[in-house]
Amino acid sequence: MTIALPGMAARRAPRVRQRVGRDDIVARIGLVALLLFLLLSVVLPLWGLLSKAFQDRGGGFVGLGNFVAYFATPGLSASAWNSLSLSLIATLICVTLAFGFAYALTRTRMPGRRTFRAIAQIPLLAPSLLPAISLVYLFGAKGLMTPLLMGNTIYGPIGIVIGSAFWTFPHALIILVTALSLADQRLYEAAEALGARPARIFWTVTLPGARFGLISAFLVVFILVITDFGVPKVIGGSTNMLATDIYKQVIGQQNFQMGAVVGILLLLPAVGAFVIQRIVERRQAAQVSARIVPFQPRVRPVVDRVMFVFCLGVSAILVGMIGIAFFASIIKFWPYDFTPSLRHYDFDRMDGGGWASYLNSLELAAWTALVGTAIVFTGAWLVEKTRTLPPLRQGLQMMALLPLAVPGLALGLGYIFFFNDPANPLRFLYHTMAIMVLCTVAHFYAVAHLTAVTALKQMDPEFEQVSASLKVPAWRTFLTVNVPVCLPAILDISMYLFVNAMTTVSAVVFLYSPHTTLAAIAVLNMDDAGDVAPAAAMAMMLFFTAATVRLSYELATRGLLRRAQRWRLR
Repeated sequence: MTIALPGMAARRAPRVRQRVGRDDIVARIGLVALLLFLLLSVVLPLWGLLSKAFQDRGGGFVGLGNFVAYFATPGLSASAWNSLSLSLIATLICVTLAFGFAYALTRTRMPGRRTFRAIAQIPLLAPSLLPAISLVYLFGAKGLMTPLLMGNTIYGPIGIVIGSAFWTFPHALIILVTALSLADQRLYEAAEALGARPARIFWTVTLPGARFGLISAFLVVFILVITDFGVPKVIGGSTNMLATDIYKQVIGQQNFQMGAVVGILLLLPAVGAFVIQRIVERRQAAQVSARIVPFQPRVRPVVDRVMFVFCLGVSAILVGMIGIAFFASIIKFWPYDFTPSLRHYDFDRMDGGGWASYLNSLELAAWTALVGTAIVFTGAWLVEKTRTLPPLRQGLQMMALLPLAVPGLALGLGYIFFFNDPANPLRFLYHTMAIMVLCTVAHFYAVAHLTAVTALKQMDPEFEQVSASLKVPAWRTFLTVNVPVCLPAILDISMYLFVNAMTTVSAVVFLYSPHTTLAAIAVLNMDDAGDVAPAAAMAMMLFFTAATVRLSYELATRGLLRRAQRWRLR
């Protein structure tokens, strides 16, 4: 029996208040640090971009003069129409194919579903430059399948649409697989009981049930295509796009003001699509009932065979696009000498940065994964699990999602204006590896933040309440409870950042120096110099590295996750 002595509660109270106060101070410091990070990495560079668009070359305010000059130039104003029209066409093709593929994976009993799902993720491991290079070998002047174009050229709208649809395919597939996996078996049983035929069930039950997933996939792919730089740069030919206009204005003509104008024009459709997507996601949350009966597909021999052939064809295209680039990189001279050779992998003899650029990409990816994961997860924990300064936490949540609507080219251009300003004390970071790490983390911050927040939301707030009642410091709860429980999400974030840092082009194309050239930039430079085969070889090195790291990650973390997640097992 415990006897409470007089004054015991009074003596303990100050310690509890002291501990709570200490945790509050730590949380406030962390939130302020996160605010500074997001201001420096996202908000202020974007402000630099916006302000530059309304200035002349001397820094004077000219209002909308730069925008008027842009639309008065026929060649430049046509870029906006090209970007919108070709992005819509590529998005329609990509989403249609991805929906059929996702339907086959989730609504049929066809064989090889796991294999097809793995093959569909291949474009995620390659830079967007690679499919454009493959299309050159397939449909270029000396391409294997050039006669199929019937006199048309791959350099232009056709190449942009095909290349864009290829590399955005897995992004749409992930969303649509999730949407089609949430079907309610009862709806299909009711439709069959009423005598509805399979085609009518598809149009009245399947499509309406997946409409929000279709809208989300359409908007995500549209944002990716309209803001992509790699595909139109390599295979766009004389077709001007907003993304390539920024590059030409900044790198080719040193016209930073006009580049800022194009950056804002590129930002507008991305922001609009992002806003619509957020509205759709809020409505989508109410579509799943708590009494849902998961859909179980039945064996339908005819449908299963048709969808198998469809998935086999799409998978052949995905593998073939990678395979043709690999084949071109290991032969002597396309298309005259198919003798095996590794001469194109001797990057030190080529313009573009040599093997040093590949090592720089590894360094960038490693630092981005390490630093980015720590910042993202800690920031998500501060926003989601602390209770101090609610207005600041809400503001940080909005700032964390801002990069999702910012094209990489616009963000990179903003970094030039902000960090290269002589009045900026951080100007010493310009043209260093540090600024590229900072820009890459900022570019992919939103998706990683949403992943971390989703994992933290699954944890009951009682963990923090019990820890506070036991006088356990918040940082100890973070390290011993939050991190182990959310370890799968943390590892996924690190892998996401690593792979994207290896293959990104747009976010860092304005920030590298001769000593910090990256492999993806080397691909771009070698292609510009006419060294297409070495460019394909470097792109394949990025693909092989990402695939190897991904496989090694799966094997290395299996035991770690088994130990860290042992609490889930009975």
